[in-house]
Amino acid sequence: MIDIAGPTTRFAPSPTGWLHLGHAFAAIKAYEAAQGGRFLLRIEDLDQGRARAEYETAIREDLAWLGLAWEQPVLRQSTRSEAYRAALAALTRSGLVYPCFCSRSQISQEIERAAEAPRGPAGAPYPGTCRSLSPNQRQVRLARGEAFALRLDAATAAAQAGALTFTELGCGPNAERGVIPVEPALLGDIVLARKHLPAAYHLAVVVDDAFQGVTVVTRGNDLFSATHVQRLLQSRLGLPSPLYAHHRLILDAEGKKFSKRDSAITLRSLRAAGLEPADIRGRMGL
Repeated sequence: MIDIAGPTTRFAPSPTGWLHLGHAFAAIKAYEAAQGGRFLLRIEDLDQGRARAEYETAIREDLAWLGLAWEQPVLRQSTRSEAYRAALAALTRSGLVYPCFCSRSQISQEIERAAEAPRGPAGAPYPGTCRSLSPNQRQVRLARGEAFALRLDAATAAAQAGALTFTELGCGPNAERGVIPVEPALLGDIVLARKHLPAAYHLAVVVDDAFQGVTVVTRGNDLFSATHVQRLLQSRLGLPSPLYAHHRLILDAEGKKFSKRDSAITLRSLRAAGLEPADIRGRMGL
């Protein structure tokens, strides 16, 4: 339930490129949803190999140019490793984490062989190849120093959690609205962490949303399916579930999502071309 002081929302970009029109739309939607409450900026810089200081500086400059203001201090995920490790340890104690030794190519081959596997919005989920390894098999492979990721055992987590729902205030990709039943298997056994990464996206976002007191999560419809597994993680970690407000995406002329690789539509380039914030809003139908 939204706090009587007003909603708390957040915009959480990764400093791995320049913000584009899609980012601007998401930031404005989050900012507008926070009116009467709190608007937070969170920098998702866990991928230190790609994160760059100049991109983070540009994020702040672009958002300020759009007329957005946020609470200080800004939370940076690179400072939150201990919190993620604690959450991962809690899931491990509940028997919900297992090491996966599959490479991306091996996973792709397994999915191709299982042509009848159900496919969700994000494609076929991980087929669970390493889930059935015995404790001894896992120990042997770990002792050999094989690379691995830590995955969520979604089926076991769902059995522990029972029936779950989340509340959708916006409009999901298929016009979903209201109380939505959670489909725990939608994304399968997601990656929770890697050797060089203390937490992957899904784990980090639920831990940080709870830590920051986020009560309304606004984001694009492309992340609607992610809400199902994040609700599952919230239940297993004893974290509150915020309300969700998914929104339409800003698409290019070919109907595709904007990419950081497309320099023509970055806020940085549009500003340099002389556009004003009102022009940006107009381009997005705001």
